[in-house]
Amino acid sequence: MVATAALALAGLLLGIQLLETALDYLNLQYGADAVRDADEWVRNALDVDDPEEMLAYQRSKTILSRSQSWLGVAAVVAVVVSGAYGDVATALSETGLPSAAQGVSLLAGAVVAGRLLSAPFDAYETFVVEERFGFNNQTAGLWLRDLLIGTVLALVLGGLVGGAILLAVEALPAVWPVVGWALVVGFSLLMMIVYPRVIAPLFNDFEPIGAGDLRDAVEDVFERAGFECEQVYEMDASRRSSHSNAYFVGFGRAKRVVLFDTLVEQMDREAIQAVLAHELAHWKKSHIWKQLAASAVQMAVVFAFLWWVTTSQWVYAAFGLPAETYAALGIGLLYAAPVLTLTAPLTNRLSLAHEREADDFAAATMGEAASMTRALETLAGENLSNPFPHPAYAAFHLTHPPIPERIRRLREQYGEDGGSEGVAGDEGGPDVPPAA
Repeated sequence: MVATAALALAGLLLGIQLLETALDYLNLQYGADAVRDADEWVRNALDVDDPEEMLAYQRSKTILSRSQSWLGVAAVVAVVVSGAYGDVATALSETGLPSAAQGVSLLAGAVVAGRLLSAPFDAYETFVVEERFGFNNQTAGLWLRDLLIGTVLALVLGGLVGGAILLAVEALPAVWPVVGWALVVGFSLLMMIVYPRVIAPLFNDFEPIGAGDLRDAVEDVFERAGFECEQVYEMDASRRSSHSNAYFVGFGRAKRVVLFDTLVEQMDREAIQAVLAHELAHWKKSHIWKQLAASAVQMAVVFAFLWWVTTSQWVYAAFGLPAETYAALGIGLLYAAPVLTLTAPLTNRLSLAHEREADDFAAATMGEAASMTRALETLAGENLSNPFPHPAYAAFHLTHPPIPERIRRLREQYGEDGGSEGVAGDEGGPDVPPAA
């Protein structure tokens, strides 16, 4: 029975990997054909001198990521099929430690093993792939520091949440899934405050945007958007990479907008304002709370499934587990992960809708869409992002619509020139090719 159940789980995990590999292949082929067909648009609108470099970057990243994923799944399958997972759980149950401490020890071991497995891939990505394409600015010392701090954080935060849930299992065996769900949701809320103030500064410096042209631009777009938020920061992203981005995080007095210094360097004033307005929309339109609510519903389903797994005696017998809930939870999570992957197209739809709504808010705030379209083109070109993902790949992986689709949508609503006659650097722009 052990072999049958383990092989069934292995088949599920490997099947998901086969699906993901097929999606990667389709995405690379589809993107390559589309980029070559839209060569002129990629060169002119995205300012990419050599579209083949963009394709090579995507290939390198995809192959490395999928290789890492296959190795990780192979390691998990080997541990489960060989019965090693059951043996480790049994050994922990015989240590005499409290059940929660046993579970936290098992979790800590999994975290460390995962970090050790991913470290060589992360190093190769940083110092070979990112270096080859001119993105890496990171030193070996800084990379090692990030690895150590990230591992400690994963152990501490994972141990706190996991330990709290396991204590609930012991103290409230009849309702622990409800308590566990509340703990996870509460932790998500807490992290929205703790992350920007405590965790992010461990990795980057955040400087409030002071007096000057950039501050004037920020205040101008805030006034247009009817928004009050003094916490606007510029992050030293260039310390590690030349990739550019921006994000909104937190709520209440802890909410803040973060602009990468690379983004500030790469974009003109109006494009930066459009990006800022886009990020503000995620608060103005309650996207943060809607995403949190959707995540809470998803977590409720996961905890209901874990409740069923941990109360089903077959899982203990099938995988040779001791009568410890934490041991069954580990198996339950292995089953849950593929289900979450398969339902990703449904969960991504909410994020896609929010991104379109944020684009609309940015265009309305600016009074034109050309600034937002220029920002999108700059982000795609400077980051060598694939502008034409395969529809199936996009459904499973993308939380943002493809950039050509976003640009065309904005131009359809505001006119071919984005409603921006006279905006420097935008004469209507080249025709946007069909969305992938």
